[in-house]
Amino acid sequence: MSIPAAIRTGRRYARTLARFWHAALACEMEYRLNFVLAAANSMLTLAGAIFGLHLLFRSTGRLGGWTWDQALLVAGIFTLLEGITAGVLSPNLGRIVDHVRKGTLDFVLLKPIDSQFWISLRQVSVWGFPNVLLGALVVAYAAWRLRLPPAALVRAVLPLLLGIVILYGLWFLLASTCIWFVKIHNVTALLRNCLEAGRFPVSAFPRTYRFLLTFVLPVAFLTTVPAQAILGHGRTRDLASAAVLALCFSLLSRRFWLFSLRYYSSASS
Repeated sequence: MSIPAAIRTGRRYARTLARFWHAALACEMEYRLNFVLAAANSMLTLAGAIFGLHLLFRSTGRLGGWTWDQALLVAGIFTLLEGITAGVLSPNLGRIVDHVRKGTLDFVLLKPIDSQFWISLRQVSVWGFPNVLLGALVVAYAAWRLRLPPAALVRAVLPLLLGIVILYGLWFLLASTCIWFVKIHNVTALLRNCLEAGRFPVSAFPRTYRFLLTFVLPVAFLTTVPAQAILGHGRTRDLASAAVLALCFSLLSRRFWLFSLRYYSSASS
């Protein structure tokens, strides 16, 4: 594909995404009380998480070599990612099972648009917005307490984007297995529970768990690495590893989706 053709395709998909999300938000905002309840739930959840973190710091002033304010950065980034998960990933990838079970995946495959794009980004939920906002506020507050310049927050943008790509690829790979195993809700729930470890700096865990949370389930690249970038402690090899992982998960999720579609038995077959 030539560069002009790629640009035109990118613009077309961007316009399509804008229409998708505009329609989804219009539907969700019909029930505005839900947004208020979601915001209240997010604040209570964040308060509970910060209280739990505070309990860990009562006996010692550091957690895995991290101070209270530094650990707040990790907790804020985790809350922000949790909002993105609730706002984009869960509403879309959680429905793949329903598409396969009900046979509505047939209609997705017949549309003149890439099926993975449609499956991954068709819906957006306002339920995740409060967590995104609260997470950003916690990160900004922690950076202010640490007397970090605003430019320090910019250093976290690239690692955070790479972390989102890694999270998406991991979740999409598991969701794609519903072509063979329809009931995979327990697996995705297990993944979300494992990702809860991202609330804390990875160095706070024993060595064995640090290895697992870095090289098996890459939780460290979701929260700890972006926080280290804000603090100015980021290492080039960590950023390079995150980029390689993001690329691998992107390619693997794409290849695995196309592979799994070969085994999909449509509702009309």
